[in-house]
Amino acid sequence: MAEAPPPYWEARRGRWRAVSGKRVEQLHAQGERTRARLLEVAREEFAGNGGVSLNAVAKAAGVGIGTLYRHFPTREELVFELYRHEVHQLAVAADELLGQMQPTAALRAWLDRYADYVMTKAGLVQALRGASVHGRFAREAYGPVAGAIGRLIAANERAGTIRAGFGPDDVLLAMDGLYNLDPEGDWRPRAARLFDLIVAGLRNQG
Repeated sequence: MAEAPPPYWEARRGRWRAVSGKRVEQLHAQGERTRARLLEVAREEFAGNGGVSLNAVAKAAGVGIGTLYRHFPTREELVFELYRHEVHQLAVAADELLGQMQPTAALRAWLDRYADYVMTKAGLVQALRGASVHGRFAREAYGPVAGAIGRLIAANERAGTIRAGFGPDDVLLAMDGLYNLDPEGDWRPRAARLFDLIVAGLRNQG
């Protein structure tokens, strides 16, 4: 089949036909809705099972596997989009919390948000670790997460609530202890103690 002359043509029963600008807008909107539905379903499916198949995601979304592949050509692309969304939410949460509470409380609350992401999205984290482009995921996450921590640290420094000289990498290193906890176990009390220690270590003792 010959390639469609862009941008106002579509294939119907093996033939190309011209479509109106309104029809193009309708097709675009439909595609966006389908993409959003696939991401919503995939987020639920991956939450508990990092090994879920793309066929299972397509079936749960009520579309064919071909439709899924048109939006996400590979499994890694689908996982990447899910991951990028979650990381964006974490970054936005830092600013929201700073607008709602005192800087120290905002930092502590953000750490809880981070724990919820890591521990309750265990399936997605498992999928990320198994992806062939894991380095790409790590690079994508570092900037927004480090930026969020940096803004929380800066707000606390301005308020005089933590000691100067700490950076996002210091906090990220301390947060690594979270990955030693079992997401299937009673991880919340231990995560809370870990984060209390981090905040206490940062606090201005003067």
